[in-house]
Amino acid sequence: MEMSNWGVTNTENLTIRYCFPDNNLSCTKSIRPEAEYIVVYIFVSITSVFTVFLNLLVIVSISHFKQLHTPTNVLILSLAVADLIAGLILMPVQGMKLIEPCWYFGEIFCSIFPLILYVVVTASLGNLVIISVDRYIAVNDPLRYPLKVNTNRVVVSIVANWLFSFVYSFYLLYESLIYPERNHTCIGECILYVKLEYLILDSFVCLVAPCCIIIPLYMKICFVAKRQAKQLNSVTDKNARSEKKAARTLGIVVLVYLLCWMPYYLVTLSFGHDENDVLIINIMQWIVCMNSLLNPLIYAMFYRWFRLSTKYILTLKILEPSSEYFNLLPEEK
Repeated sequence: MEMSNWGVTNTENLTIRYCFPDNNLSCTKSIRPEAEYIVVYIFVSITSVFTVFLNLLVIVSISHFKQLHTPTNVLILSLAVADLIAGLILMPVQGMKLIEPCWYFGEIFCSIFPLILYVVVTASLGNLVIISVDRYIAVNDPLRYPLKVNTNRVVVSIVANWLFSFVYSFYLLYESLIYPERNHTCIGECILYVKLEYLILDSFVCLVAPCCIIIPLYMKICFVAKRQAKQLNSVTDKNARSEKKAARTLGIVVLVYLLCWMPYYLVTLSFGHDENDVLIINIMQWIVCMNSLLNPLIYAMFYRWFRLSTKYILTLKILEPSSEYFNLLPEEK
């Protein structure tokens, strides 16, 4: 075996380099074909930029146009903020971990990054639970919906959701935050070790419990919507169609979220921490992050107001006087 300042070449002619060649405590890494790096980095860059761009459109649309200042859209705004953070921070880092075994962001960020990841995804899930409750009330009791749900109550629930997400995530990751040296055995490594009992708790809090709330609620929504469709007259038919469409669209958002999350929990509870398992877990975490790109695409497909607001933003009509009063909800036939 030949050694140099940059790494070693073993008997199989596989080059292994050090993450930090000038540091004797550096981890080593195997060199992948250059084409792999190029393809992965281009893919990660495009998806991250696209995620940030689309979620910024959602945030600007709901924040600017008065017609979109509804309790449900405020919840969608909170979800878009979480997705924006995912596109800015989580997706680039998780994408890099798919191809790059070394950690170049330092010990402090190694400890903070999992906290950001857990807070954002937990808050996203909390938003979806609240949205499910909101849609259930809107469809099941439409006449008293304005009395039960208003913007102030929704804002309070959003703040409580984000605070819970932070406290809960800090509790799960307390040891890695307080003792960051446990996250690596050499310079250039960043591995998060979570106790099995915490993984089981997290699976219950972020998968089992939400499913037990969301799935029954949407089943009831579908049942109530079908029942009301037979009873409603032409005067209330328009509102009924609108509520039903909103419930269906947000139901798709919830379904996509669960499909992105379930593989991750199945993998983390089943696998260990050797090199192959870590790669698979990183892939599952990337799929979770991809959910932040899918949400605004779903809005674009099903919400006409999002397509109209995007048109106004991209054509700079949003800069016109009184643009916040543009009609984004024309009557649908």
